[in-house]
Amino acid sequence: MPITVGLPLAALICAALAVVGVAPLRRAPVSRLRTPYRLFAAGIGVGVLGLLGSAAVGGVGAAVRLGPFAVGHAVSVVLLLAGLLRLPGAADQRGAALRHALDGALLAACALHITWTLFVEHALVRHAGRATPSLSDPRTFLLGVPLLVALAAVGIAGVTAGRARPPRAALVLTGVGVAATAMTGLCLLVSTRYADGPVVLAFGLGYAVSLGLTATALRRVGPAVQTEAGLPGSGILVALVPVGGVIIAAIIRMAVYGSTDNISILIATVIGSLIAVRQMLANSAARRYAHRLAEREAVFKEMAYTDALTGLGNRRQLMRVLYENAVGGPPCVLMAVDLDGFKNINDMRGHDVGDAVLVEVGRRLRANLRPGDVATRLGGDEFAVLMWGRLEEAMRVAERLLAVLGAGYDTDGSAVFLSASIGLAGCATADDVPSLLHNADLSLRFAKQRGKSRVERYDAAYDRWMRRRTTVEQELRGAIEREELSLVYQPIVSVPEGRPVGVEALVRWHHPKLGQISPAEFIPIAEESGLVTRIDRWVLHHACHQLSRWIADGHDPWVSVNISIRELHLSGYVDEVVEVLRAHRVPPQQLVLEVTEHAVALDLDEVVDRLADLRAVGVRIALDDFGAGYSSLGQLRRLPIDLLKIDKSLVGEPAPLVGVVVGLGAQLGLSVVAEGVTERAQQEIVQSAGCRLVQGELFGRAMPAEHVELLFATEIPVPQPRPAQDMGQVDSAHEMRQS
Repeated sequence: MPITVGLPLAALICAALAVVGVAPLRRAPVSRLRTPYRLFAAGIGVGVLGLLGSAAVGGVGAAVRLGPFAVGHAVSVVLLLAGLLRLPGAADQRGAALRHALDGALLAACALHITWTLFVEHALVRHAGRATPSLSDPRTFLLGVPLLVALAAVGIAGVTAGRARPPRAALVLTGVGVAATAMTGLCLLVSTRYADGPVVLAFGLGYAVSLGLTATALRRVGPAVQTEAGLPGSGILVALVPVGGVIIAAIIRMAVYGSTDNISILIATVIGSLIAVRQMLANSAARRYAHRLAEREAVFKEMAYTDALTGLGNRRQLMRVLYENAVGGPPCVLMAVDLDGFKNINDMRGHDVGDAVLVEVGRRLRANLRPGDVATRLGGDEFAVLMWGRLEEAMRVAERLLAVLGAGYDTDGSAVFLSASIGLAGCATADDVPSLLHNADLSLRFAKQRGKSRVERYDAAYDRWMRRRTTVEQELRGAIEREELSLVYQPIVSVPEGRPVGVEALVRWHHPKLGQISPAEFIPIAEESGLVTRIDRWVLHHACHQLSRWIADGHDPWVSVNISIRELHLSGYVDEVVEVLRAHRVPPQQLVLEVTEHAVALDLDEVVDRLADLRAVGVRIALDDFGAGYSSLGQLRRLPIDLLKIDKSLVGEPAPLVGVVVGLGAQLGLSVVAEGVTERAQQEIVQSAGCRLVQGELFGRAMPAEHVELLFATEIPVPQPRPAQDMGQVDSAHEMRQS
């Protein structure tokens, strides 16, 4: 078969296969593949058109016959490589395509140097009688340029496939197709120059198969897995083996022939240039990567010292500034800020509203501080401000912040209101940072305890109070086991008879080292620390035990016991009271449980149910400190109570006010007890108002049980009201004018 037949036949087969393979590439499945598809379609088309051009002029001279396919093949391979490098996962990082091209060209140059030095030059000398190709012969360029392009294509395709990101199977297969297309096209070009028709047809079929493999593999390429860009490789490992081969080939050449040729030197120069450019790229990438790392480090450092929600500094930022500048530095004041009632906003309005409030608090703090002052959020609704200046100036700023933070917060069209408590501690009051933080927190705690929405400055007396409180709390935990608690009883007297009808059990604590500790001191501590339920149970048991002894001795008093609101939240409290009554054989109606008006008003619904359960078993309920709280008349009607105990603050008021309470009790069917009667004038007011039950030091202090037994045997003398004094006739108008 002559070449004039084999070459057109190969061209027609390649054209037919190209039409079948390129047709599906007209429409990319995703937009990112549109450009690679077009480049591959153009590359396949240009290569086949070049082959058809060579087939059309097959009967002319060899140079003319090689020209169309040589040019078409070189351009085709370049287009295929460009499409390969644009595929997802092939060269996504900045400069990756150029690095792949340089590394692939380096591999090709090393392969060319080795083959030229060891094989091609000697073959050229044997067959052509010269060591260098003729530059005047156009066939040198028509075969040499496609050779260089094909070698570079094989190297670039191999590097790209080796560095592809997962999933890499389809991308590797596409790279193999591009490399095979480059090499089979080169072989087809060389056979067109030196071989006959059957060889040309065989390589033409191979070229067609390579084109089909490339088109098929391309359609399998999909999106690559997204990974964070790291530091690109330097390319040293890729170049190490081929450059080593070049060196070995040069050594062999020198050992055998004792010299080298200009072509080898030229190729070696190209190899050195490629390595130099590649290292310049690697250094540039390393500098960019180091700059990016520095930027990220700065961002992370800023994040590490910044509260993500408010944009203020965080605790770490505050501690850094304190340790670097505060103690022993210029005058400064640490301000601890806490929002009053913020938990209610989160519970009632949701955390989104709470976060919006915190963001606004941060904005207001920044807007009302001087440049250089450090505002931080420590966590939750706790903030801190480090101000540079003296305490007097900080007090003025704190008062302003108190007003600013107490203004309404507009969230979703509705206003939210809260207040703030602020504690101040000058840096000069502490020797180190932990002490300064302690002083500021202690001042804030006092601001909270003294009514909130206020500013408190640190005082050394706070430390003594805190140490005392800590000691009392620790000792209170073992007071019951050490039998340090005791009960005293204050009589409740019926007037005017003077007969004690009941007693109120009051707990006392005598510590062997601390001495007598007032209930006003240790009861609030017990409530805060959760010990009050243990104390209440102890009081209930001992009061019922004493009541059972009095009943056995023939007396018939009732005993009232104060209980905390915590007890009423316990689901088994009613059963516990019933068990105590059963254990001590006490009639339920002779036990009175007292709850304060203030505690009941805070949680009315659950308290009503629990008190109703207690009354159902026969226990009587007393509402203590009535008049000092804020119970409404509607709440009073709902409460299942038997007694009203008038707060001592009302006993000294004019009789009409006490009379209103007594009348209210009569209307509701409740007995009324007047507390805190210490003077005859108060007793007269209470008695004139119609109150029959009184309690106070005028009728007996809190006393041990054995003293109460003596009162049961006798009547308490009740002071008689003083007779009205006749003042004669008074001209009130005249007196007013005189006044």
